[in-house]
Amino acid sequence: MTVRNGEMRSVAVVGAGVVGLSTAWHLQERGIEVTVFDEAGPAAGSSWGNAGWITPALSTPLPEPAVLAYGLRQLLRPSSPVYVPPSAVLDPGLAGFLARFARNSTSRRWRTAMDALVRINRHALEAFDKMVRDDEAMAGCLHEADPFIVGYTDPAQTQSLVDEARQITDAGQPVQVDELPIDEARRRAPMLSPEVRATLLLRGQRYLHPPKFVAALADAVTVRGGEVRGGVRIEVVRDRGRRAAVVGKAAGGAGVAAGDSVDFEADAVVLADGAELNTMASRFGVRAQVRAGRGYSFSVPVERTPPGPLYFPVSRVACTPLGDRLRVAGMMEFRRHDAPMDPRRIAAVVDSVRPLLTGVDLDDRRDEWVGSRPCTADGLPLIGATGSQRVFVAGGHGMWGMTLGPATGMLLAEAIDTGRTPEDIAAFDPLR
Repeated sequence: MTVRNGEMRSVAVVGAGVVGLSTAWHLQERGIEVTVFDEAGPAAGSSWGNAGWITPALSTPLPEPAVLAYGLRQLLRPSSPVYVPPSAVLDPGLAGFLARFARNSTSRRWRTAMDALVRINRHALEAFDKMVRDDEAMAGCLHEADPFIVGYTDPAQTQSLVDEARQITDAGQPVQVDELPIDEARRRAPMLSPEVRATLLLRGQRYLHPPKFVAALADAVTVRGGEVRGGVRIEVVRDRGRRAAVVGKAAGGAGVAAGDSVDFEADAVVLADGAELNTMASRFGVRAQVRAGRGYSFSVPVERTPPGPLYFPVSRVACTPLGDRLRVAGMMEFRRHDAPMDPRRIAAVVDSVRPLLTGVDLDDRRDEWVGSRPCTADGLPLIGATGSQRVFVAGGHGMWGMTLGPATGMLLAEAIDTGRTPEDIAAFDPLR
């Protein structure tokens, strides 16, 4: 980068999810004017229906040796926790992505990627604390959880998380996992069924209400003098030398007629538009592919709300108390990000947790949702400058966008403001 400190006085951010809005918030901390654009508005994409976990302890590379052991036959089963529809395999782009994903699913590459993630994970809770310190609305959405309860049907299965915690701790990211007697687990979370025969405690993590938190974050950006423009689809980003521009069309509202052209200039642009990141970033030298790892969720009523989240690793399902309901989230599905919801995937989540929970009405589902978590083949996000000194990207966080959104925003804002890439995001170079 050659833009000097102080030259970035205004930034346009494309994407009003937790990553884009966190970047806007931290840019404001540095005195930079921000305008955020989003086709739907704040928290309309992956930031809406996710589990809401703030878990740097679990923020690890998605490509891992267990993926190779899982087997292609399992990946093609609609009920599988990780699913690739047969039709998607015929997509050359996805086939190439999955091949690269498989090549990165080795122990050596996992350790290398983990070393990189440890550096940003250390900032995760600090960045949240900075944002919520003086904002009651955001702070009210963020919960210091009782330890997360991790449940298994077979006591022998607990060893996998214990071993994983040891590996992550050895990589420099302490993870505290303790045994929890099953009787104590049932006292804390009476909805655990008799099928759950072993439990662990995951300590030191947090959770939040995703839509409410991101909406409060958007309000905070606005109150601090920024502008959040929903209903605008940005189609092109242009580097105009001394300025950059986002160009698109309005869907209508806020004094702008539907179909009206939008051409907005700023000193820099940040692309934080999730699974669509490559659409505009590729022209600026970003070749690392971002694909949709789609997740599903819904909410159900519970007789007694658990004190914190529940996690069932074998079925890869997370349960989060949000008010008087339980959000149930899970699955990883690789297919086109704009494909319609597959009801078989909702059914698969229901079938996987029905034997594990009691006092939970899994047939009274609301807010059934699918969202496109943006994944990279090496499991590392893309954060930093592109081939243009005025165009930056922030995306590809996979399952960890909510956890790492504020830390990403904090470190990227530093890079934009100072013209120097912080060492803790150097491994996430979008041009790698």
